[in-house]
Amino acid sequence: MLVIIGYVVCLGCIFGVYIAHGGNISVILHALPFEIITIMGGALGAFVVNNQGKVLKASLKALPTVMKGSKYTKARYMELMSLLYDILQKARKDGLMAIEKDVETPHESEIFKKYPQVGHDHHVVEFMTDYLRMMVSGNLNSHEIESLMDSEIETHHQEAHAPIAALARLAGALPAFGIVAAVLGVVNTMGSVGQPPSVLGGMIGSALVGTFLGILLAYGVVEPLAGLLEQKSEDAAKEFQCIKTTLLASMQGYNPSTAIEFGRKVLFSTERPTFAELEAHVKGKK
Repeated sequence: MLVIIGYVVCLGCIFGVYIAHGGNISVILHALPFEIITIMGGALGAFVVNNQGKVLKASLKALPTVMKGSKYTKARYMELMSLLYDILQKARKDGLMAIEKDVETPHESEIFKKYPQVGHDHHVVEFMTDYLRMMVSGNLNSHEIESLMDSEIETHHQEAHAPIAALARLAGALPAFGIVAAVLGVVNTMGSVGQPPSVLGGMIGSALVGTFLGILLAYGVVEPLAGLLEQKSEDAAKEFQCIKTTLLASMQGYNPSTAIEFGRKVLFSTERPTFAELEAHVKGKK
C-alpha cells in the first residue's frame, strides 16, 4: 500500500506541477508509447544479458514482495524465541539427545507445530535444525559453529542481494536509454528539417520526452524498488542473526532464558519485544 501511495505522490506532483504551469500534457502522452517501448525494451534486453538465469528468477520472485508488508514483526520474533526457548529447555532438562527427533523431523515435532508461523518457514527451520544437529553430535565447538554460521549467513545475504544489485544496475542504465531514445528523436527531427517550425518544435519536444522518461523511471520507479528490497533483505538476515546468537549463548553454558535474551538484543528496536513481553509470551506458551 505504501508503495502505491509513494508512486501516486511522486508522479502526481511531477505531472501535476507540469500541467499547473501550463505544460501541454498531450505532447508527453503522444510520445509516451514509443518512448516507453524504446527505453523499457532496450533496458529489459540489457537486463537479461547482464544477469544469470538464477538472478532473473530471483528478481521475478522478489518483485511481488514489495507490495506486501514485512513479515518480520514483533509477534513473529516472539514466536521464534519461544520456539528456541522450548527446544533449549528440553535439551537442558532431558539432555541434548532428547531433541534429536525434533531436529531430524521438525514437521512432526510437537514443539515446531506449536509455532506455525516460524515452523512453516523452510529456511528458518533448516538453519535452526542444522546447527541443533551439530550441537547434538558434539563434534564442533562454539567457535567452529559460529564461523560456519557466519559463512552461511553471508551466503544467504549474497543470494538475497543479487536481485537488488541487478535492479540498481538497471536504474543506473535507464537514463542512458532515455538519452538513446532522445537522440533517435533528434535524428528523426533532422530528417524533417524542411518542416514548419511548429512541426519541428513538436518533434523536438517528443524527442526530449525520452530523456525525461529515462530519468523518471530510474530515480522515481526502479531505484526505490531496489532500496525497499534491500531493507527487506536486512530484515531477513536479522532473523538468522537472532537464531545464531541464541544458540551460541546456549552452547556457552547460559540457561534458555538468558540465551533468548541474547537473541532479543540483536533485533532492530522497532520489532524487538521488551523483556517483560517476551517473558510473558514464553510463559504463556508453556
